[in-house]
Amino acid sequence: MNNKPLKHPMPAKLTIEAGRTEKQYWQDLWRYRELFYFLSWRDILVRYKQTTIGIAWALIRPFLTMVVFTIVFGNLAKLPSGGIPYPILVFAAMLPWQFFANSLSECSNSLISNSNLISKVYFPRLIVPASAAIVSFVDFMISGMIMLGLMAWYNFVPDWRILTLPLFIAIAFAAAMGAGLWMAALNVEYRDFRYIVPFIVQFGLYISPVGFTSNIVPEQWRLLYSLNPMVGVIDGFRWAILGGSTEIYMPGFLLSLSLVVLVFITGIWYFRKMERTFADVI
Repeated sequence: MNNKPLKHPMPAKLTIEAGRTEKQYWQDLWRYRELFYFLSWRDILVRYKQTTIGIAWALIRPFLTMVVFTIVFGNLAKLPSGGIPYPILVFAAMLPWQFFANSLSECSNSLISNSNLISKVYFPRLIVPASAAIVSFVDFMISGMIMLGLMAWYNFVPDWRILTLPLFIAIAFAAAMGAGLWMAALNVEYRDFRYIVPFIVQFGLYISPVGFTSNIVPEQWRLLYSLNPMVGVIDGFRWAILGGSTEIYMPGFLLSLSLVVLVFITGIWYFRKMERTFADVI
């Protein structure tokens, strides 16, 4: 008889890590698309299920902000609106701004909120802030109902430029995702950024042309003012929704668009650079 001890095969070594190449990483995003759907749907349910007034909250906040801005800038300050009803003028800017502000806030906290998931299993971490941005996009779509209601109330009919709105929505999404990725990665490394984001949102609301039009900015300052990427996004929304009643300052718009692209690309770059350390730091 053969009395030699049986040799058990060594178990294969399992390493959980991010994709080793850029190509593999982006393939992983597609492979984990069901996780993206799950996280997005979970956050949407949590957002509206655990609130007293539910989905109405997405309508009340922008509506009240629009009312305040209309009273302050339209009735008290008497700023020009180019013949457009001031509530429509304001709300056409509130749509992209609220989407950007909500996305920035949600994305910045998304990794911390999902720390248990991130520290246990591998998946492309980019899915987490992307799913948070989708929740803000749902708010954006719901808020659009107010825009439709205002147009019906004032008998305002957009022209052919409304067909270009998806383009400006894509630009707003790129701005929100780019800034959100920066804040999400920085918030993991430096927890103080959770206090900076609300300040950025509050300060940005007043330096962006939400309650007024960019036309009131003196000509010599228009290009400098467009260093705020949201200026081009908001002007684009107004041009698409309000039609010929508004105009786009093309040099400023191209500058804002370039900055949006820069923020989006560098946001992905920095997020990917820091991604391998998230599980350890969190």
